[in-house]
Amino acid sequence: MLRLQDAFGRRFTYLRLSVTEACNFRCAYCLPDGYRATPGLPAPLTPAEVRRLAAAFAGLGVEKVRLTGGEPTVRKDLVQLVEAVAGTPGIRKVALTTNGYDLVRLARPLREAGLTALNVSVDSLDPRRFEEVTRRPLLSQVLAGIEAALAEGFAPVKVNAVLLRGLGEAELARFVGWTRDVPISVRFIELMRTGCDQGYYAANHRPVAWVEEALAARGFAAAPRGATDGPAVEYRHPAHAGTVGVIAPTAAHFCEGCNRLRVSSQGALRLCLFGEKDASLRPLLQSDGQGPALAARLAELVGEKPRAHRLSEGRAGLAWNLAGIGG
Repeated sequence: MLRLQDAFGRRFTYLRLSVTEACNFRCAYCLPDGYRATPGLPAPLTPAEVRRLAAAFAGLGVEKVRLTGGEPTVRKDLVQLVEAVAGTPGIRKVALTTNGYDLVRLARPLREAGLTALNVSVDSLDPRRFEEVTRRPLLSQVLAGIEAALAEGFAPVKVNAVLLRGLGEAELARFVGWTRDVPISVRFIELMRTGCDQGYYAANHRPVAWVEEALAARGFAAAPRGATDGPAVEYRHPAHAGTVGVIAPTAAHFCEGCNRLRVSSQGALRLCLFGEKDASLRPLLQSDGQGPALAARLAELVGEKPRAHRLSEGRAGLAWNLAGIGG
């Protein structure tokens, strides 16, 4: 069986598929002031195109697909997209990253459609600070969505918090306290430098090391890592139902275990989040009979994946916002 493997021996079993560039939040680290959607964009991939894309990746050894955005829940056909991916032979895990805005309504139909894992962005548990970061006064609605997801059997729910200046010891204590009785996995994500957020990065970046030190002081210990684990380093406490983790994309060896590829909402393959070019797959998604040609093209392109993004060397990443390619 042909597998997706690059020139450095890394094999790829995980696809992050953006399904829209649109978002109903305006998070400061993702959509900088003055952002405007790219004019004249083609419509995002249809459920049929998504089904063909998932089938090609599954035939090359991909087992996990995450639907991202923008904000995926703004698509009225999101349930159909999940069904298309979940029904693909070989796909074992279907995940969704969302701001949680509409989870109260969608948690059950998404579960029934075959969604198996859920990540929700919650950058603060303080309503005022949450509104500062997201520019939306909707913390209580997002937390209600997480409760709805837990009630539907999504456990653990992963909670993503971008680590920004201003998130201090008191805020960390709130997040850690949340994991005591609730099966969530909180992950603090180091702010990434992109070409369009240099000023914001300089003003708000904070390394994750202090979080790890604070967790150790609270009795948390690093959990063993599995062969297919993502980039998060997770910490567990024997008295807590949930976990706390960190993701440090600027760590020197961050890219060595990369197992993921990205496709934009218009069907362009991006080999690295911080890469500077992509390749359109959409012409090969127009009929079921194009599967072999699509698989061959994917295998060819993956051979061009760079060794690393070089953020640890101070290099800025992409010259546009994260919303366009799914973060």
